[in-house]
Amino acid sequence: MADWNPALYSRFEDERTRPAAELLARVPLDAPRLAYDLGCGPGNSTALIAARFPDAAVIGLDTSPAMLERARSRLPGLAFAQADAATWLPERAPDLIYANAVLQWLPDHPVLLPRLFGLLAPGGVLAVQMPDNLAEPSHRLMRETARAGSWAGAIGDPAVAGRVGRMLDPAGYYDLLAPLAAEVDVWRTAYHHRMADAVAIVEWVSATGLRPFLEPLGPDEAAGFLAAYEAAIEVGYPPRRDGRRLLAFPRVFIVARKAS
Repeated sequence: MADWNPALYSRFEDERTRPAAELLARVPLDAPRLAYDLGCGPGNSTALIAARFPDAAVIGLDTSPAMLERARSRLPGLAFAQADAATWLPERAPDLIYANAVLQWLPDHPVLLPRLFGLLAPGGVLAVQMPDNLAEPSHRLMRETARAGSWAGAIGDPAVAGRVGRMLDPAGYYDLLAPLAAEVDVWRTAYHHRMADAVAIVEWVSATGLRPFLEPLGPDEAAGFLAAYEAAIEVGYPPRRDGRRLLAFPRVFIVARKAS
């Protein structure tokens, strides 16, 4: 995919950082020496880790040069590097591998998560948060819109573009990691973000889930797709009593600790 847009991603930074903070709050570590933030984006989650563990070496990793540039500008005292979580190998075993809203982009979770867990030092923690919203109107309507217009051929299979089938349910992640870990904590939370209107919802997902649908399209097709999608969102998220829309956003959390 084309590079990420840090400015667009950061327009809803408070909402995106809240689950990152709640994931970190459940990490059962007192004084880790080495922590990696996989998919660190513009550094909002990396800043949380560094603030909680000021004596740790904290390293942010991302595939996006634009995101890394923004993170380095924001946190000049920390280390950042370009790396892909699917293949990344640390030089030494970390005490914390933290992956906020990144692993949902990657396939083959039954292989990926045990591999990441195996990289930890004894007593280390794998902490993961992933959006689980593919059944929500925001993402269901992406796939329906992708099938419905002149852009359908360029987009291809909407299930592939929309990453359908990549994630397990919380019990599946528990069963995957419980035989390997001393402790596993899994939970699922649905946030309900107050949005100004349908345009704001489209803007939110344009920075993330909508990207694979838009990238194959030329300017005219992309404009047509966005207009059709916004009309569908207008219906899919009716105004609440104060005129705003509520964007339901389920997320899965996993915290697994390795035996000491």
